[in-house]
Amino acid sequence: MGNSCSNHLGIPPAKGPNAGSFFRLYYPCQTTEKAERPDWVPCKEYFNGLTDFMNINRTFGEKIFNYLFGSFKIPAALDAPTLYSAICAELASQGFIVASVEHRDQSASATYYFRDKTESEKANKNNGPKTSGSAQDDNLVREWMYYRRLKPGEREFPLRNEQVKKRADECIRALDKLIEINSGISVQNVLQTKFDWTTLENSMDLCRIAVMGHSFGGATVIEALCKEVKFKCGVALDVWMNPLDDEIFPRVKQPIFFINSEKFQWAGNISRIKKLDSAVIQRKMITIRGTVHQSFPDFTFLTGNWIGKLMKLQGEIDPELAIDLCNKATLAFLQRHLGLEKNFNQWDPLIDGQDDNLIQGTNIPLLQSAI
Repeated sequence: MGNSCSNHLGIPPAKGPNAGSFFRLYYPCQTTEKAERPDWVPCKEYFNGLTDFMNINRTFGEKIFNYLFGSFKIPAALDAPTLYSAICAELASQGFIVASVEHRDQSASATYYFRDKTESEKANKNNGPKTSGSAQDDNLVREWMYYRRLKPGEREFPLRNEQVKKRADECIRALDKLIEINSGISVQNVLQTKFDWTTLENSMDLCRIAVMGHSFGGATVIEALCKEVKFKCGVALDVWMNPLDDEIFPRVKQPIFFINSEKFQWAGNISRIKKLDSAVIQRKMITIRGTVHQSFPDFTFLTGNWIGKLMKLQGEIDPELAIDLCNKATLAFLQRHLGLEKNFNQWDPLIDGQDDNLIQGTNIPLLQSAI
């Protein structure tokens, strides 16, 4: 594998007419042969976070992850006029502006923020060269934060519920920042970037906004819909319902599309999804045959067949076919509920599971009492 496998593995290119980058922003742009493609993993600390999350020794894990994934690029242009870049880039290529939020609630394997330097740090002039993700302001220093595991005897729900609320707030703040950018308000970006934010002024249709997420991010979708009516609909990929409080369910008034993997879901989780069923608000669910929980993030495209199955990053279905079904069904749902004037309705049958690789609803048998 290593460099030789990079000829065959990689994040699939987006299929739309537009070339599609602390949120990472994906947006439609003009294609150019000289455009720089960003690294999929820009800092070793992200590898460290993944090794911690998987309980692997950092030194060993960093070498393995760097060997397997270090050479991959995101199929998008950097500064052109996330673990989910395949989905984000595809949506951007179809005309959407996509903000991929890095959550700082300690549910992510790794992320960072900037803090003011202490007086001793300011006095030390040998702080080393700036690296990817460095701040332009010399008085700021990058601080990494990693996944927080449960403490011995700690109950999971209070922690995860607090985290999902913070995650939803972060999505809303990202939306607020995009609204400012669209209005032409000057935006401060502490990262070193050449991107001219004024090019996005008056570029967004703020009446057509959706929220989308995977796993914990799926729960974040539901929480965000409850908190912010500017989100007109939501798409939850293989949602993990544990962080959510049942009391918010009746307050969610927007349509939701649940796209599940075949291997991750269980009766208790599906029964909680069913609590969001409504006679007047469209709530749809499909299951993609042959998929696993990690069929949605980018890892599924970056590993060979046997390693992918060994690490449960791939299911039985071809990864590109699975993500293509997911993306097309998502686009059809977004057109239906955002009132888009596109041709995404050609994929409307997918919303109802009408494909040999789809199941309408769920593959999980439920007792009526559980529902």
